[in-house]
Amino acid sequence: MHMKVAYFVNQYPKVSHSFIRREVQALERLGIQVERYALRTDDSELVDEKDQKELGKTHYILKESFFSIVISILLSIVFNPIRFFSAVFASLKIGVKSDRGIFRHAVYLAEACVLKRLLDKKPVEHIHAHFGTNSATVVMLCRLLGGPKYSFTVHGPEEFDKPQFISIAEKIKYADFVVAISSFGKSQLYRWIDYHLWEKVKVVHCGLEKEFYESSQSPGKQTRKFVCVGRLCEQKGQLLLVAAVSKLKQQGEEFQLVLAGDGPMRGEVEKLIKEHQLEDNVSITGWISSDQVRKELIDSTALVLPSFAEGLPVVIMESMALSRPVITTYIAGIPELVSNGKNGWLVPAGSLTELVEAMRDCLTADDEIIKTMGADARDQVIKRHDIDTEAEKLSGFFKQSQG
Repeated sequence: MHMKVAYFVNQYPKVSHSFIRREVQALERLGIQVERYALRTDDSELVDEKDQKELGKTHYILKESFFSIVISILLSIVFNPIRFFSAVFASLKIGVKSDRGIFRHAVYLAEACVLKRLLDKKPVEHIHAHFGTNSATVVMLCRLLGGPKYSFTVHGPEEFDKPQFISIAEKIKYADFVVAISSFGKSQLYRWIDYHLWEKVKVVHCGLEKEFYESSQSPGKQTRKFVCVGRLCEQKGQLLLVAAVSKLKQQGEEFQLVLAGDGPMRGEVEKLIKEHQLEDNVSITGWISSDQVRKELIDSTALVLPSFAEGLPVVIMESMALSRPVITTYIAGIPELVSNGKNGWLVPAGSLTELVEAMRDCLTADDEIIKTMGADARDQVIKRHDIDTEAEKLSGFFKQSQG
């Protein structure tokens, strides 16, 4: 008999969450039935056909009527008052020290009641959440209400920035296991839990499917084009990157930079581009599909991602799988995948001088060097980040939790 699990995410599908979709589909290829649950999604941002197909497969908590939410809460109180008040206590306990407050955690409890009612209609053996923030809070409360065993994947950097505010230790305590996406991520979780709970922390990498990279070609001649893929936000370092482009232009280097993505800092980035008169050098695509991201990566010489805070960006894996070296920073789980001088360039986060130097080294490298680095990058990703291999690991943990 095949195992049946549920996935729960704050927003799903989402432009920047293709790694979750890949994981779900890989589990389904292994014969595991996956029910998708989410609080909401932003249909207007979905440009990828694969994401649009996921819409119809996902149950949305916040699409439930007010009446349905009230009924869910009343059912939890009437049929299991002890469990309900245990969940209330846990909600208050983590809400008091949270930056989101008690009221928001009362909302999470209501969402957990709805999730529990929906899961009662379609019983599953395990529920897995992505991100250790409110998604993990809801599945923890659902468990306390009498729902299935749960686990969650921690990505960072948010979970590492405020572990006490989001009660990461409490969520791990009640979880059957927790997944980190890198050894660095595992070490950060070790910091906040008792030694005897360390065995709960597993490493499962985000992965890529073979069809993503099998038909790609190694780079030919230098295209003198960089691409930076990611949300336009403070942690990705795009403002520093625009400053680096300005420096290189002043030094006489001719090249293009494509910023593939959108986000809250778009206006600020556009303003800086205009100030430095870089309109002919830097372009912003807005949100694009995963196929378009893939094309941008293939058309580039290298990915450049000067992040200030990360977990381990999936786009680095994507670039490397397409035989493109990367220019990125010595932070979080990145050095576990990128080797400086071998398949990319690693620079100290926040260093404009060294970012400029690395980009210049890439621009002046001959075609053979770029090709050799790209080949090593591809080999490293295929070895560490095959989605079917990683899903097999995760499914093993699901099965162990039922043992």
